[in-house]
Amino acid sequence: MLTWTDGSKSFVLAWFAVVVFFALCIVFPLVCVAVTPQLADVASVLTTERFFSAIKNTALICVCSTVLSVAVGYSYAYAVERGHIPCRRFFSLLPVAHLVTPPFVGGLSFILLVGRNGFITHTLLGLDVSLYGFWGLLLSQVLCFFPLAYLICLQTLRGINPTLEQASRGMGASRAKIFLTVTFPLSLPGIASALLFIAVSVLSDFGNPMVVAGRFRVLAVEIYTQLTGWLNAGTSAVLGLVLVLPSIVLFTLQARVFAKNSARIATIGGKSQSFASGKPCMAARVALTVFCAVVALCLLSQLAALVAGSVQRLWGVDTQLTLSHLKNVALYTPELLNSFVFACIAAVASTLLASVSAYLVQRTEVPGKRFIDVASQLPAAIPGSLFGLAFSLAVSRTGIRAPRVCIVCAMIVGFMPFSYRILSSSYAQLKTTLDDGARSLGASRLRVLVTVLAPLTSGGLFYSFIYTFVRGVGTVSAVIFLVSFHTPLASVRILNLAGEGFWGDAAALALILTLVVFIILGVGKVVADRVKARLWSMH
Repeated sequence: MLTWTDGSKSFVLAWFAVVVFFALCIVFPLVCVAVTPQLADVASVLTTERFFSAIKNTALICVCSTVLSVAVGYSYAYAVERGHIPCRRFFSLLPVAHLVTPPFVGGLSFILLVGRNGFITHTLLGLDVSLYGFWGLLLSQVLCFFPLAYLICLQTLRGINPTLEQASRGMGASRAKIFLTVTFPLSLPGIASALLFIAVSVLSDFGNPMVVAGRFRVLAVEIYTQLTGWLNAGTSAVLGLVLVLPSIVLFTLQARVFAKNSARIATIGGKSQSFASGKPCMAARVALTVFCAVVALCLLSQLAALVAGSVQRLWGVDTQLTLSHLKNVALYTPELLNSFVFACIAAVASTLLASVSAYLVQRTEVPGKRFIDVASQLPAAIPGSLFGLAFSLAVSRTGIRAPRVCIVCAMIVGFMPFSYRILSSSYAQLKTTLDDGARSLGASRLRVLVTVLAPLTSGGLFYSFIYTFVRGVGTVSAVIFLVSFHTPLASVRILNLAGEGFWGDAAALALILTLVVFIILGVGKVVADRVKARLWSMH
């Protein structure tokens, strides 16, 4: 373990930069939120029916969306991992591909499909119904967040030793009893972790409620409305603080459950054994296949809705084909460029910051080590709406006029916890003797990080970059308070177009944004593989 006393100037400078960044971009904005409200603002929130209704709605949709998302995610993961269903490879990749689409695409596609003029509700069924509100928001959030639950539950199921199930079968237990008494109980730690993680994500969701919720008010949107519509910063700050309290509790529980889950899986053992889990009966396999097919159809229909909405003259009214909406995307070139440039800069900076922070915490004994660790993970417990509000209030108090820098910093802070966790786990698996050996040969600490640890954790670095880039391109809540006429973003423009009824242009812009993200990810994967191969060949 490297100590503080033998640090080089470059290392001290890196430590100082990390501490200052966290103090200015995390601590200071949150302090601004905390000191903004007055007693009258608190009283207004507690006594006004509108705000009380938003609090109740947020709690209701959080519970319902979380439970259904995890139920769908676990069932889907079980079907893929243990169901022996056909087209397993296709079904396993589809939720992962859905994760890299901008989060608001689901809400937009939902309206195109089952809105008042939706393809399913109006065109096919001839119904004059509106799913704006609780039910529409519930369905759109389940489709948006179940892939996260799927990935968490999939890893949990893979960590269960199949010999335990085989032993139960050898003792005469039926497949249903094995699932209820062995598989499902051993999955509970992962299910609990998924429940807590999805709950925090639902509380932070802004795009889906903004598009789908209608008059069903939730706190994430109400925070934005109070500041931008009513210029009531105090009330907006109080609502943000109300929203952050359950998020912090859920985040704390999530961290504890994750630690227990990891330990439990380690004691159970992996699936390295040569045993395979038994096949469910034919009826169960058919049911699981149908279930996965329905979910897959819902996911594919979202992309199909964007394509169809982009080439129809007027969605739900005039189905004549046209390229005018796709041509109009050229009008939003500044928004697209800003989104990709800001997201790319934020992804690089977030990955570097998370890498240095994880190195300082995991492999050194520097002053403020605990502060760096807490600050690196704290944004995961703060809803994006509150952080966007915090940055807005901080900018207002300091008088800083650098919107581009503020937007990038908001992206870095909002998505860095994921990168920090990945890289912390990666560094924890590497022996400190690697550092000692390089240091004994005269390498500085930063050189050890760049030339020794980085190549060994290149996979974590790549996924850190990809995650921040994808989330940055489609982010709304963290930046909607910071965008201006001179710094437009594609995600905010899509929401505005949808709100104004320009569904064709909104669908076309969302489609182009999604396709470009996939192209960039594909190119990035190829480049990353080549760089990784070259780094390993040098070692």
